[in-house]
Amino acid sequence: MTTTIQSSIDQKADTLLPLTVPLSDSGEDTTAPRGPLGQRLLGADLIDSEELEVALSHQAEKGQKLGEALLDLGFASEDQLLPFIESQLGVPGVRLREGLLDPIAVRLIPRPLAESLNVLSLFRIRNKLIVATDDPEDLDKIDQVERVTGLDVRTVFAFQAAISRMQQRAYEEDFRVDAVTADLDDADVELQLEDSDLDVASVHDLVDGSPVINLVNYLILQAIRKAASDIHIEPSRKYGTVRFRIDGQLIEMLRPRRDIFPAIVSRIKVMAKLDIAEQRVPQDGRCQVVADSKEVDLRVSTLPTVLGEKIVIRVLDKQRLTFDLNKLGIENETLTIVKTLLKKPHGLLLVTGPTGSGKTTTLYSALELIKSVHRNIVTVEDPVEYRMDLINQVQVDSSRGVNFAAALRSILRQDPDVIMVGEIRDAETAQVAVQAALTGHLVLSTLHTNDSPSAITRMMDMGLESYKLAAALVGVVAQRLVRTICPHCKTSYYPSAEYLKLMHYQGDMRRSFSKGEGCKECFDSGFQGRTGIYEVLPATTDLRRLIAEEAGLENVRKWFRGQGYSTLLDCGIKLAEDERTSLEEVAQIALMD
Repeated sequence: MTTTIQSSIDQKADTLLPLTVPLSDSGEDTTAPRGPLGQRLLGADLIDSEELEVALSHQAEKGQKLGEALLDLGFASEDQLLPFIESQLGVPGVRLREGLLDPIAVRLIPRPLAESLNVLSLFRIRNKLIVATDDPEDLDKIDQVERVTGLDVRTVFAFQAAISRMQQRAYEEDFRVDAVTADLDDADVELQLEDSDLDVASVHDLVDGSPVINLVNYLILQAIRKAASDIHIEPSRKYGTVRFRIDGQLIEMLRPRRDIFPAIVSRIKVMAKLDIAEQRVPQDGRCQVVADSKEVDLRVSTLPTVLGEKIVIRVLDKQRLTFDLNKLGIENETLTIVKTLLKKPHGLLLVTGPTGSGKTTTLYSALELIKSVHRNIVTVEDPVEYRMDLINQVQVDSSRGVNFAAALRSILRQDPDVIMVGEIRDAETAQVAVQAALTGHLVLSTLHTNDSPSAITRMMDMGLESYKLAAALVGVVAQRLVRTICPHCKTSYYPSAEYLKLMHYQGDMRRSFSKGEGCKECFDSGFQGRTGIYEVLPATTDLRRLIAEEAGLENVRKWFRGQGYSTLLDCGIKLAEDERTSLEEVAQIALMD
């Protein structure tokens, strides 16, 4: 591991040693000193005169330097102060993190001497030793370090508190720089919270001297970059386990040390504004972070287990999703039917499929298509996953008596044109949704069923009268998500005729299909990315008659196939013929019998 870090030291040195920041955030030139630090900060509008007076009093009381006092009081950050101090001292300034340290170089200065001088060795370049100090002009310090190490010392500036904090970690017996977080700065992922929501000092106290902040930031950053939908952080007896759900599959990514696992959990709970002292009951929270210059919502759920708390973080990256029906992978003929159903002035449109099949994305895309300033659109969701303009979104809160049915009744008094119900879970919600559809509203909602005909029997199983459902229903959309073949390891093969018959394949039995062999780009899965397959059951006159007569599920399915509509399996096989997915993936997702 040290070799990995050492190999990048020359690159770090090239960027570190000539480090200058010519302009502050305010645009003031900081390349040349112009008077005392406090006056220059005032001139740059980084602090006001009242804050300067408080900082000067704090400086005198604590015997600190002004920059340290400003940091203690939270009036300025290291990033804001360093350009001014650099220009004043004429040496580079650094914000310390583990990625700047070579563990071997650290120990060139004995710990007692490093602590007494308040210095920290960062790395060695041939016969030069780069040393962080809060007083680069103290020649006596430099001489002492050079005598002990026998090397030429090159100093960089770092704040005293940062040096002391890093010393505690750097001189531990097991200190090593983890390659996965070496080049990650804790500012790469910025937590978006109001000042009143978070005690910053308590967060740093919680993980002081440990790589926890960097590790949590790394997990979030990598999950976003790898398009993971969830991060699973689980305890075990010997170590923690971190798994990402990518394209619907869980993939193990890291095994953090067991001794830092509680700190990882606490860090995430603090970010989500959860109670870190409560470890016996499940908790749910959320937060927003800025990573790779984009805002991402995180939904956090904790679950107590016999070995500790398990955490699942849902990563909601709106920029990665498209709320455009034309880009969801719906075939043109099926898409035309869906758009026709959405033009209905009233009625009930259901979207069905298992958890994680993209139903919410389809509903949001439908709302995006039909929303306008001339329509009052209201949603009731649990939870509200994405915020949308021109749409009034209501969050279900059972603790306050706001369930789906109660929220729906309130929404009906708000003169809505379109209502979206996140999910029909019970008979009461089903009754209110159908009643709303019958009284002149377009109602969109979801159900958990295997195919579109099953939605009809599921609604009637909830106690809904068949004549009401027949009158209210405008259509059902069933969908699944299938993984697409990784382009880096795509290969062709010839499935057997027996297998094709099992798939109900009607085409050329001697043709080739494609699949992925597995490579590092796709985590040896053979797949990269997902797309949707869809079937649509429109409520025609004949279907309404079948519903009113309470025809059984098989009769409805038989009628559906007889109309020539594409099924989920038909759509999946077409994707396999186009070599976008494999037959095995289609069979796993869409083959009913």
